Formats: sequence, C-alpha cells, structure tokens
Amino acid sequence: MSAAPTDPATESEATRPPVLVVAGPTAAGKTELAIGLARRFDAEIVNADSMQVYRHLDVGTAKPTVEQRARAVHHLIDVVDPDQPYNAGFYARDARAAATAIHERGRPVLLTGGTGLYIRAFLEGLIDSAPANPELRARLEAEHREARAAGDPGRLHRRLAEDDPEAAARIHPNDLTRTIRALELLEATGQAASALRRRHGFGDRRYRVLYLVVDPGREELAARIAQRCQAMVEGGLLQEVRDLRERGYGPELPCMQAIGYRHIEAVIQGSDTLRNAGEAMRRDTLRFARRQRTWFRAIPDAVWMHPNDEVGILKSISEFLG
Repeated sequence: MSAAPTDPATESEATRPPVLVVAGPTAAGKTELAIGLARRFDAEIVNADSMQVYRHLDVGTAKPTVEQRARAVHHLIDVVDPDQPYNAGFYARDARAAATAIHERGRPVLLTGGTGLYIRAFLEGLIDSAPANPELRARLEAEHREARAAGDPGRLHRRLAEDDPEAAARIHPNDLTRTIRALELLEATGQAASALRRRHGFGDRRYRVLYLVVDPGREELAARIAQRCQAMVEGGLLQEVRDLRERGYGPELPCMQAIGYRHIEAVIQGSDTLRNAGEAMRRDTLRFARRQRTWFRAIPDAVWMHPNDEVGILKSISEFLG
C-alpha cells in the first residue's frame, strides 16, 4: 500500500489509498464501533471530532478513554491546548500527514468523528484563498462581543446574509467561527465565500473512500444523548470546567463556548443550577445532532447504517478493502 498520490487528478480510483470514514451524529456509537473495526481490519483511527483535538477537554467531548485508546491506535487527539488556534485547515494538514504515515505502514485509515467540515477538508481539500488575517478577525470578534453585550448576537450573521446569502444559508447563525471566516474571505478577497467554494469544487480527492454514517434512529439517539449528558454531569464535567478555569482557560475561548462547557460555565458563575444546565445540554445536543444529520444527508455516496448492524457494516468494509 502506497502513500497518498502526489497528483490526485491523474490517479485512478483503484490506485488511491483507502480511507474508511465512520461518521454520524453525536452519541451514535462511533467510538466503540471504530475501535472494534480498527482491531478487526488492522486499521489506525484518525480523530475527526473538532473538540477532541484539545487537551484537558475530556468529559465534555466524550473523548475516548485511556483504556479505549490502548485498544487501537488513535491520532489527532490531545494535539493542541485550549487557547491555541485550530481550524479545518490545520486539521486537513495534520490528518493527511497522519494518513500518509498510516498508509506507508500498510494499514487502512479509519477516519472517525462527527465534524463534517473536518472530514470534508481531509477528503477533498479546502478553498485556496486568502490566509487568516489576525487583525481583521480580532476586529470582527470584538464587534461580535459588543453586539452580544447589546443583546444582538446575530449581527455578524445578518451582515453575511446581506453580502453573501448563499454562504449564510449554509452557516448556522450560532456558528461564529464560520461566520467570521466567510466575512474575512469577503473583505480580504472581494469575493463571496460561496463563489470561491463553487470555483474550488473541493476536488483535491486523494483517497478511495467508503463513507459510513452510523445512526440508530431519532428515538434511540435521543435516549443515547440524554444518557450521555447525564453521564457527563455525573462524571465530573463541573470539576473539569473548574480545572480549566484554574489553568487560565476562560469562557471567551471558542472551545469553552461549546456544548456542555458553556452550560457548566453558567453554573460556576452562579446564574444557573447543575440540573438546569444538564437539561439545556440535552436540548442543545439534540439540536446539534439534527444539524449533523442534515450535513451528512448531503454526502452523495454516504452509506447509512445502524451502529448495531454488524453484519452489514462488516460486509461493506470487507468488500471495500477487498
């Protein structure tokens, strides 16, 4: 098995190195499934969860435990501190480097997680556009803080909707990172992010891919999410957030505004109870899972399966790997 080809456009599909994607909404059962598959097919797991890349964020990200990581080789977990910038571009670079090393060892890559943008960046590349502008980004972030303090947290997203309605339609109003990036591209290049996206076409396809989406169904997933949120609260999420604060990682950091961490921050500040925070976590996680489903439904070649369909999953992978 060879490393990733240098010119994907000239490589036939059959000669590209294999990547098995195990994606799906949060709490669908991806972690245990991926570990079992890695052991069965001698694969190595590359994390595709945008929160599990951060050190010290364990309970609230449902990060694989030390015991779980000992059962299969994992990559791109605990690679940056919470206050270090990390995005899809960094991820694509790091994940592709990990994949090259895995393929050189003669093993398949098992890309596992629920962050659709990270998976797409790894599989297809990113828009070749203006680099991040720290000054512009700081100005937009400061404007958002002012707007939020004034009771208008959707101001930047409305601006994006006026200047690039196509991009705004794809970006959730609460997704500040992608909203700012789209505005940043618009100001730096004079072109809408949606136009850049169409021109790029996400055509940097280096791999032969089986894209599995595991989903137990709406009712079962809702029960799994409720159970997970309760387990996080009972498993020390409050203490984890306190420890993060003691390390100097404040609530203004993007990763600390994620589901769970922002809810517990309200408890620490005394503006909410742990019980109410747990219920809000559950509701927001359900909404997040719906958005994940919407993203994965747009993947044309995705194969949807129940996580317990061992026969079907193994059959698909065995045929894919040959």
